[in-house]
Amino acid sequence: MLTETRKKSGLCLKFVSPGLNGVPDRLILLPGGRMGFVEVKKPGKSPGALQLQRHKQIRSLGFQVFVLDDPGDIGGILNAIQGS
Repeated sequence: MLTETRKKSGLCLKFVSPGLNGVPDRLILLPGGRMGFVEVKKPGKSPGALQLQRHKQIRSLGFQVFVLDDPGDIGGILNAIQGS
């Protein structure tokens, strides 16, 4: 994900929020003020209940949240964040 984000002149930051469990793993920042959160899971795995609650909370604030369990989906997620 890091390499693909850099190709789009963006940043892929490890996101840690002490005191607030269940937040997505990565914060993607792309040119033009585009931002999205990505939860990275092993292939075929799903987010837990607390993670889903956090995703809902973040989405309710107007931000995009994605779950990545297939590396082949990285391009699509970046395009969605970029708005293309």
